[in-house]
Amino acid sequence: MDKLEIPSAINNSLSCKNCGALLHFAPGTHELKCDYCGESNIIEKDDEQQIISYDYDEYVASISTGKHTGHLKVVKCNGCGSQSLLDEFVTADTCAFCTAPLVLDIAAGQEYVTPHYVLPFHVTEKEAIDLFKKWIRSLWWSPNDLKKKLVQSNARLKGIYIPHWAYDADTVTRYTGERGDYYYTTETYTETVNGKTETRTRQVRHTRWSYASGTVYCTFKDETIPASRSLPEKTLVDLGPWNFGMLVKFDERYMSGFRSETYQVTPQEGFIKMTEAIHPRILDAVRDDIGGDEQRVDSTDSKYNNKGIKYTMLPVWMSAYKYKEKIFQFKINASTGEVIGERPLSIIKIVLAILLAVALIVGGIFLYNSQQQA
Repeated sequence: MDKLEIPSAINNSLSCKNCGALLHFAPGTHELKCDYCGESNIIEKDDEQQIISYDYDEYVASISTGKHTGHLKVVKCNGCGSQSLLDEFVTADTCAFCTAPLVLDIAAGQEYVTPHYVLPFHVTEKEAIDLFKKWIRSLWWSPNDLKKKLVQSNARLKGIYIPHWAYDADTVTRYTGERGDYYYTTETYTETVNGKTETRTRQVRHTRWSYASGTVYCTFKDETIPASRSLPEKTLVDLGPWNFGMLVKFDERYMSGFRSETYQVTPQEGFIKMTEAIHPRILDAVRDDIGGDEQRVDSTDSKYNNKGIKYTMLPVWMSAYKYKEKIFQFKINASTGEVIGERPLSIIKIVLAILLAVALIVGGIFLYNSQQQA
């Protein structure tokens, strides 16, 4: 059978036990809730489950040999029966015809790498909307008509699970450098005071440099690297940190009613980004090991041992709005409530603020001069 004819069924537990309607995951809970009759199905959670990392090399080898090659997948909607195409980076969405949740069946052999863990939505949509309104009220530097336009716009929050890699590593770093120790000498100098030349002394600081080398050991855990390219990397980094204490073993039912993506940054690319992110902290450890008052680091050579990895899905509420034909985005970490927003700036307000600051400075100088002349 051709790949495009292979449908993916939604998990049976997404059906309401009372009325048979489709269920959506309710943020802040471990339940699937029915929008029609209010019935809920509990997502059984193993309270004793351990959140562990998986061997990095073994994981990379396993996904390299088992990777599918297609670019489109067919998902059958249990609500209206339509079949939707999802591109290679999308693993869950809502049906364009009836808005029912579309969730890939992991066992169906679709082009999909199963995440290890998911961080369920904790911030509800209502709480996210309240955060959005609070953020709007703080937009002092934005144009005066922005708030009104946002209220009138049809921009809505959308929940999305964004893939991230979380790495563990023990590093062994050999280094060479120099240690600088301060010492002081007494210097004699002359100075004219009230028309008379006086001889005085002062302490002058010098640095004595000596060769240094050694080895430092560091341990890193859950170093999180975004695996999506749908949003700017800086935005995804700024949304952190994430509450990994709420991670649960991956269960596709947590995805019901939300969009999600598969990784676009490979685990190998993510590992390189992780080494770049932790390098400054390794340098800090090297400087601490060198000691002294100043340090110069000439070379470092780091080895990464006990490499571990977690493939995680992390929750974000998103909204986008248009102002003067330009799109601005607003994101909320749906685990901690951290807000990252984009907004237009009012040139008029900025110019007026600068002019006011200049006027205050000029006025202060004028007042000071007037008091000096009095």
